Amino acid sequence: MPTPSVPREQFLVISALGKSPMELANVLCRASNESRCAVVTTRLTRHGEYSALVLEVTGSWDALARMEAALPALSKKHGFTANVVRSEPLESRPNALPYVAYVSAAYRPDILNELCQFFIDHRVELESLTCDTYQAPQTGGTMLNATLTVTLPAGTQISWLRDQFLDFADAMNLDALIEPWRPQNP
Repeated sequence: MPTPSVPREQFLVISALGKSPMELANVLCRASNESRCAVVTTRLTRHGEYSALVLEVTGSWDALARMEAALPALSKKHGFTANVVRSEPLESRPNALPYVAYVSAAYRPDILNELCQFFIDHRVELESLTCDTYQAPQTGGTMLNATLTVTLPAGTQISWLRDQFLDFADAMNLDALIEPWRPQNP
């Protein structure tokens, strides 16, 4: 007797760009709820006069289809743009190690791509990236602060990678630190 198949979790990843962050979040979270989808993760950031919202929602195939179908009318009515992609759950990586790299430096346009290339070369996966620039009050120079959350593959020799990263940072004239990721305490 064949065993019944277990339904796979299905996801939509929605990226939206609009001028009103509260309206953007409210409209998309409400639409998710009304479509009988559940918000799994969400990130909202402000970039100049615009806000970018990324949501991952889950639900049955018909709930996700309703959500997809509702987005064009919602984006037109509320003045935002949206892109939607179907996604699979993230593959389990039980032996991978989460780390955080912090970088501060005088701003140069090549810093972020050089950081990404370093981690690509060492087979390290990027989980999240936050970068801000600001004017240093003492000098007026443009500074960069970046935080990269990365996942080291199983079997990575941590001390070797840390030394490689610090040598790379020294060569690039970056003030940098890499340490284990720790959950934020409430």
